[in-house]
Amino acid sequence: MRPLYAAGFVTAFGAHAVAATLGAESGGRFLLQLGLLVAVYDLAEVLLKPVFGALADRVGPRPVIAAGLLGFGVVSLAGAIWPTPAMLLGVRFGQGAAASAFSPSASAAVARLATPERRGRAFGRYGSWKSLGYVTGPVAGAALATVGGVGLLQLVLAALGFAAAIWVLGRCPRIDALPRRRPTALDVLRESTRPGFLGPVLLLAGGAGALVAGIGFLPAQGARLHAGVLGATAIASVLALALVVVQPLAGRWIDAGRVSARWFAPAALLLSAAGLFVAAIAPTVPWVVAGAFVLGLGVACVTPSGYAALAALAAPDRVGRTMGTAEMGREIGDAAAPVLVGAAAAAAGLAVGLTWLAVALVAAAALSAVITSRGTRTDRGALAG
Repeated sequence: MRPLYAAGFVTAFGAHAVAATLGAESGGRFLLQLGLLVAVYDLAEVLLKPVFGALADRVGPRPVIAAGLLGFGVVSLAGAIWPTPAMLLGVRFGQGAAASAFSPSASAAVARLATPERRGRAFGRYGSWKSLGYVTGPVAGAALATVGGVGLLQLVLAALGFAAAIWVLGRCPRIDALPRRRPTALDVLRESTRPGFLGPVLLLAGGAGALVAGIGFLPAQGARLHAGVLGATAIASVLALALVVVQPLAGRWIDAGRVSARWFAPAALLLSAAGLFVAAIAPTVPWVVAGAFVLGLGVACVTPSGYAALAALAAPDRVGRTMGTAEMGREIGDAAAPVLVGAAAAAAGLAVGLTWLAVALVAAAALSAVITSRGTRTDRGALAG
């Protein structure tokens, strides 16, 4: 499984390392160009993840993962050789397109390789590695760019992509494609709008949005309370620690049946909302740190629960398509949450922005619980047929 976990790390690290570095190097100038460079990666993922997920079902996940990682390495190498703004725009889109291939295919491979009784643990570890990429990316990206500019950062990304591809080809077991009938557009629409699919995807989108907003805005909240650079960094580190440590544990709880499959993830998203609200109204820096820790606990429980629910629901020959479509929904949450917080913060302050996101998470948790409770039984039978 570790090569698959490494693929998850690469996509998260690549997205956040470059985005944070470009933002730092811009110094607040050229905001339109910066916005395009940051957004084009997510745009490629939203457009292409369902496509590559379906391809993984057709040919098997391993070749799609390896090809995506090799493509990521090639595109990143081009960015290292020609680190001009125009070239970087194409590089970012190419990196996002490559990540669209290996990210949903890796989650599909985890679902295929993990036995039902160990599925939660497998996705907990997968999410832990991915979270490690989310959190270490900005710090490592800034350090590399300081030493050698964006070109050096792209060179390191290329090396990561090539190394992960070799690891996948050498150590990941072959997963054969299963016999399947060609789906119609109506089949895809029906599957992607079933309650048992929409519930987990809504939770994953909320968790992704909470994570990216927490990493981006909670250090700013600490700085507003005079935390200093070290204190602001510590806030993100606490969030990262909760994610990396708790996700495998949450997966074990799911596998062991210690938590309710129906209510665990919505309750965890409510916990994330509580952490954001605590950080929003925090009178001192320690309260922001506590809020970051609670937020991390919630997201750490949402992620393996959501993926395990999707893997259990999808028919084996449709796991790739299911994961690709689900990750498209997750990316929408990843992109929408910072926009919501930033817009509200610009109008009424950061505390208001964080509070609005907390309210949105509460609404998502409630809606997901209602949707899932109404559709679980019918979805399981329909998707297995």
